[in-house]
Amino acid sequence: MAPNTSVSRRPAPAQPVRRRRGAGRGPADQQRQRTLISPAQLARPRGRAAYWIVLAPVSVLFTLAFLGPLYWMVTGGLKTTQEVVQSPPTAFPTSLHTENYSRAWTVMDLSRLLFNTLYYAFGALAFQLLFDVAAAYSLSKLRPVLGKVILGMMLATLMIPATVLVVPQYLTVLDVPIVQRNLLNSPWAIWLPSVTNAFNIFLLKRFFDSIPRELLDAAAIDGASALRTLRSVVLPISRPILGVVSIFAVVGVWKDFLWPMLTLPDPSRQTLNVGIYSLASGVPENVLIAALTIASVPTLIVFLLFQRNIMGGLTAGGLKG
Repeated sequence: MAPNTSVSRRPAPAQPVRRRRGAGRGPADQQRQRTLISPAQLARPRGRAAYWIVLAPVSVLFTLAFLGPLYWMVTGGLKTTQEVVQSPPTAFPTSLHTENYSRAWTVMDLSRLLFNTLYYAFGALAFQLLFDVAAAYSLSKLRPVLGKVILGMMLATLMIPATVLVVPQYLTVLDVPIVQRNLLNSPWAIWLPSVTNAFNIFLLKRFFDSIPRELLDAAAIDGASALRTLRSVVLPISRPILGVVSIFAVVGVWKDFLWPMLTLPDPSRQTLNVGIYSLASGVPENVLIAALTIASVPTLIVFLLFQRNIMGGLTAGGLKG
């Protein structure tokens, strides 16, 4: 009988496993490491000191650049007329005159101007959501003939300064072709030009491009028309970008000055900015500054409330997975 030649082998000792740098980290951890200055450099005293030496002055400079005029405007409405015009200006009013704001509200009839501006802004919003969404959806999903040419012509208008288009737009609303109507002193002079917003159409189209085609095909198999697909499938998942377009539409009308001044000469129909400018020569400087502060409050509130929606809508994509 042959001897047993099998040799029992002891298991080899386990070798220490070396992980590659970055292995085992999730995508969120790896994303946090992709910064201009690595955590290793920040851990060193010299790197931490250089980081704060650069960050602190830049933060203070940008804070003063953006909040300095706002602070001057708010405090200017609390000063007397002599204190507003004196040189050098005071950093803080010697005595608070809050009655300047109530005086600006009544003397300049800001309630009427505010109502007019809201009326024009939300009317422009309604028309933009109606026509710009339809245009973007058609260019993105319906793919009409010469759709790329039309989109290219739309985007080309972004290269033209807005002031260059003022004269042809004014002549158009003065005597609208085909219908032969004069739109001056009417809200249509504000609403119709606001619809032709190539930037909003481009934002909407880019979002619609990211929506998977399978969703639209599934809706078509179920018998949904293109309009039903837009209403029941596309719009519910497009709320982020629709919120961004809505904010841009309202703020765009709110802050506009030149176009309402040309197309709304009637004082009873003017917007907030134009009305304040028209009445500026008849009120003291401190009351005028108070009126400008009141006019700025709504847009600041909108931005503070929806800043996350604005940033999230601009970077929003379609469905993933």
